[in-house]
Amino acid sequence: MLGALAQASGAVDDCVEAAAWALPDNELLASLDAAHQVAQRLAAVQLGLVRELDARGLAVAEGASSTAVWLRDRLRLSSRSARQLVQLAATLDAAPPAVRAAVHAGTITVEQGRVLAETIAALPVEAGPEVADKATELLITWADRFDPATLSRLGERVLAHVAPDVADQAELAALKRATERAEARRHVTLSDQQDGQVRLSGTLDTETASLLREAIDPLCAPAGEHDERSPGQRRADALGEICRLALRTGDLPDNGGDRPQLVVTMSLDALVNGVRAGTLETGVRLTPGAVRRLACDSSVLPAVLGGNSQILDVGRQRRLFTGPLRRALVLRDGGCAFPGCDRPSRWCDGHHVRHWADGGTTTLSNAVLLCGHHHRLLHQGDWIVRIAPDGQAEFLPPDWMDPLRTPRRNLYHRRC
Repeated sequence: MLGALAQASGAVDDCVEAAAWALPDNELLASLDAAHQVAQRLAAVQLGLVRELDARGLAVAEGASSTAVWLRDRLRLSSRSARQLVQLAATLDAAPPAVRAAVHAGTITVEQGRVLAETIAALPVEAGPEVADKATELLITWADRFDPATLSRLGERVLAHVAPDVADQAELAALKRATERAEARRHVTLSDQQDGQVRLSGTLDTETASLLREAIDPLCAPAGEHDERSPGQRRADALGEICRLALRTGDLPDNGGDRPQLVVTMSLDALVNGVRAGTLETGVRLTPGAVRRLACDSSVLPAVLGGNSQILDVGRQRRLFTGPLRRALVLRDGGCAFPGCDRPSRWCDGHHVRHWADGGTTTLSNAVLLCGHHHRLLHQGDWIVRIAPDGQAEFLPPDWMDPLRTPRRNLYHRRC
């Protein structure tokens, strides 16, 4: 073999010395095809040598921890390339003889050979050797027209071409196995972070993932031309909206259906002058802005302390826009009342125009429906909402947007 490789090396020297610029177009194209074919055939030879070296354990015998590590040092490859070389050699070695012959002949590339070998190996055992041979023959024919990625996709349905009676059963069996794997691996993890944030991670099965996408997608669109949230931020906000909707239905088991119960511990002066940081039952601290947003339409239990931290009062759940009041609010606003917003009422919270901590009352004349995005926007303080003399909500934009602060209304939900 060394002599043959030496002759091949000499032929390559001749090719290197030839002037490519002097070739006519047709010969240039033919030379490119020939060079590619020779390169693939030599790559197949190299893979055969790697497979034999690995099978003999020569790399380990020389003190290396693995064949890949040995190849990395000897051939000056990256670790990743060395590992891929060993894996590819093993894959092609296990391929059907017809696939190996096609690779050695240069009629298919090494990468195509890998795809074909993996596709044939993935055929169900019940298909039998005769069906496997037919599939191999068809795939080699397709390799003359399609790249490895397309071949891989076609290979997923090769049984439908060579054995339709087996294909349906095999597909159902494969789907069942995939579903069982997905169900076994499904999980969601909520990890508390140092800064009070929570990291959400996990894996969903196909059915649950499709339900999540269907629920989130309608809420992920930008809320107007000035919405500067990133796609990831919009998805996070959409997930929050879905949770709020689920909690609002009252159909969840056990303690489900109750809005978050926020325990706010404060002094009497703080209650009068404004809500400070709040604490959830989990011990997580919330900013005053978050406290105010939740307090608009959530179950809030204020624990009012006297000068010596004595508990003066632990209030009952109140300040909620529920029952007939919420129905009247929905009838008046129709949905999110912020100008230009098309969010329906079921995605909205009731918001106190004058906050309850500032002495605001839970009445229709002090209420407005807002979606989660615009609820947060209102609590940031740049926009102002008020109830006009005709009983409709109107919004004053910040002065940097409109120096005159001309009142704006949402006309999207108007019924007349």
